[in-house]
Amino acid sequence: MDTNATGSVQYDRWNEDNINMNVEASQATGLYNRFCTGTTGIAVKTVGALAALVSIYIIGYVTGYYVHRC
Repeated sequence: MDTNATGSVQYDRWNEDNINMNVEASQATGLYNRFCTGTTGIAVKTVGALAALVSIYIIGYVTGYYVHRC
């Protein structure tokens, strides 16, 4: 390391004026508001969880059939 350096390094990328902390406003538009909130969001999450469970059941059933087939 150079001992003659002045040591005046500035980190301008962490300037507070450039940070957007408004998360609600950035997610309030588009598909997020339509499919992830309210009763529609609950229905979409329920259908997704049910589809995942059924697919895991089918994969387990087919795998068990081929493993225990004699």
